[in-house]
Amino acid sequence: MVQVGFKSDKGKKRVNNEDSLFVMPEQRIYMVADGVGGHNAGELASMTAVKNVAEYIVANPINKVINEEGLKNYFLSCLREVNNTIFHLASSSKNNIGMATTLVLLYLTNQKAYFVNIGDSRAYVIRDGHISQITEDHTYVNELVKEGSITKAQAEIHPQKNMITRALGGEDKIIPDFYQLEIQKNDVIILCSDGLHNEVSSADICRMASEIISMSELSANLVRSANHNGGNDNITVVSLKI
Repeated sequence: MVQVGFKSDKGKKRVNNEDSLFVMPEQRIYMVADGVGGHNAGELASMTAVKNVAEYIVANPINKVINEEGLKNYFLSCLREVNNTIFHLASSSKNNIGMATTLVLLYLTNQKAYFVNIGDSRAYVIRDGHISQITEDHTYVNELVKEGSITKAQAEIHPQKNMITRALGGEDKIIPDFYQLEIQKNDVIILCSDGLHNEVSSADICRMASEIISMSELSANLVRSANHNGGNDNITVVSLKI
């Protein structure tokens, strides 16, 4: 049994909402995408990503995949197709030049959570009052942190902190990350765009997740908190409780 809630908001500073989300409860698939690009290209990129992933999963039933290596290959094939679609859309119109999107995807099955990530949208798990970031940001500043050039505190205020190094549609080849987690009763899993985690600390996300019973209420409160703290970007949240 999984409780699900979700919310997307354009924030306080942006004219358009270039984030997209998609939930497929029957297939136990949940997604958040954050588009980049001028005009409405970011919006098109993120919508294309979640829509095409969903269509792939409907056309190729995921419950027929029998092991972890099979799942990895399944999602890799899926994202390669989606990447090609967005990449060709980006080159087909001058309005779409530079179009790309992040994607964080969750698949729940057999007491395990499988995550696929490309870009800087994140997955968190809150368990027993503690929060863990499951995914790793594909950003320029995160690379600097990993090599020891800057600290995490410096990364949070770095002028290029939003520069992503991997995305769907940005190049003709993609390198997604894959993660898995044994899930437990009462785990709360959060998928979000950077509009949330740039405005709301992981400690505050953890506190709010520990206080709230309804996942719809949690998603709405997280978005409200991000807007209260500045709302500098689009904000999208999918919250799940096991």
